Amino acid sequence: MKKQIPNLLTLCNLVCGVMAAYQASLGWWHRAAVLMLVGILFDFLDGFAARLLKVQSPMGKELDSLADIVTSGVVPGIILYSIFRLSHHFVGFADPFYWMRYVGFLLPAFAAYRLAKFNLDERQTHSFLGLPAPSNALIWAAIGICLIHPDWAQVALVPIPGIRHMLLCKAGLVTLAVLSLVTDELMVSEVPMMSLKFSSFGWKENSMKYILLAGAAILIVLFGIFGIALSIVWYIVLSILTQRRNA
Repeated sequence: MKKQIPNLLTLCNLVCGVMAAYQASLGWWHRAAVLMLVGILFDFLDGFAARLLKVQSPMGKELDSLADIVTSGVVPGIILYSIFRLSHHFVGFADPFYWMRYVGFLLPAFAAYRLAKFNLDERQTHSFLGLPAPSNALIWAAIGICLIHPDWAQVALVPIPGIRHMLLCKAGLVTLAVLSLVTDELMVSEVPMMSLKFSSFGWKENSMKYILLAGAAILIVLFGIFGIALSIVWYIVLSILTQRRNA
């Protein structure tokens, strides 16, 4: 039974992902986002439990990837596709912009490729190579919540008025499409990305991690839910600036 505890946590991740995909398909992105976050929490706990109980196994690794494809691939892909469909209510989404709705379908494909590629890679011990799929998923979860519940985005020290119109105008949609393509590419790239695994808590060996967490906390306090998306962008920028030097 001890060997199955991490697998049960992984299956909880998968169930949350399936439920989130269903909610996202109905347009309830805030529910999908919450379920996605719970799934990502289970994704963290299954690895933690496997290390704690010393029951890591190849099967657990594969099962974890299968669950992540749903929770951190399919769900944010549906949310992104739905965002572009929602844009019909705000802008006349004709050619050449119409095609952009389909960039959402690329997200689960890139997430699946990433998970398969790095399952075979033994180099990721102290840092990640490429953007982790759950980090990418958090961007679209936060943006989806801000769009379906723009009033939630105002619960912040620096509220962003008219955030729905800002993101769903033509310039905003192009920005989202470009951001999606960039993060898709980052998922399958070999750009070193910072890991938040702590082997100790001293400042010298963890200074960049503390700076990352402090910056993320400030962004979330300032911008609320939208700050979650900004925090992932901050994570990407800080990793690119610091991790290549340490790779």
